[in-house]
Amino acid sequence: MFDFDQYLGFLAFLTILTIGFWLMIFLITFVIPYWIGGALIERLKEIKEEKKAKRLG
Repeated sequence: MFDFDQYLGFLAFLTILTIGFWLMIFLITFVIPYWIGGALIERLKEIKEEKKAKRLG
């Protein structure tokens, strides 16, 4: 059915597909929300400092 090199190619394909799938899951569930949350916190700090600077003159 399969030659040995075809079998190795198929295993390589499945490995790359699986790694890509889990990387996508990791990015969607952890990295992107962490990145967005950190950006929002930094932006809120900047807005707070701008208001404070305006109030002080």
